[in-house]
Amino acid sequence: MLVLSRKTEESVVVGGHKRFECMLKITVLGIDGARVRLGFEANKDVPVHRWEVWEQIRASGRPERSLTVGQRRDARRRDELVLSRK
Repeated sequence: MLVLSRKTEESVVVGGHKRFECMLKITVLGIDGARVRLGFEANKDVPVHRWEVWEQIRASGRPERSLTVGQRRDARRRDELVLSRK
């Protein structure tokens, strides 16, 4: 396990040695006591899950059918549009 220290607004990049394309960028958005807020930037086709959700997907033995980052972003925008119209 690689252990790094980061301050607020500092990032870590995962992957991408070919042509220097990054697969995942993780940024510390804020620190409040024992709670750390992280922001994830990933390619649209890369699913991002909390560990416990990924374990459930893996344990189910089914292929992953969850939304990718891009699909979640699009769904969130649709939800915001619907809410703004109410």
